[in-house]
Amino acid sequence: MIANAPTVADTILRKITTRTDRRVRDLVVVVTSAGVKLSGQTGSFHMKQLAQHSVREVLPTTPIQNGIEVK
Repeated sequence: MIANAPTVADTILRKITTRTDRRVRDLVVVVTSAGVKLSGQTGSFHMKQLAQHSVREVLPTTPIQNGIEVK
């Protein structure tokens, strides 16, 4: 497990929320030793991509499973 995983997840959550102007609904960020898993819903692929880029700013080499749904 990555050290301080809840703190890292909280940092990523705040960064995504700010960067997407809260346009990802029901956002959940889970950080494990295997990587970062994102889930939630948004109205555009652009917001989904911004969320992923936000993770890269915090953890540049960690695998990301972006499960954010575009509806």
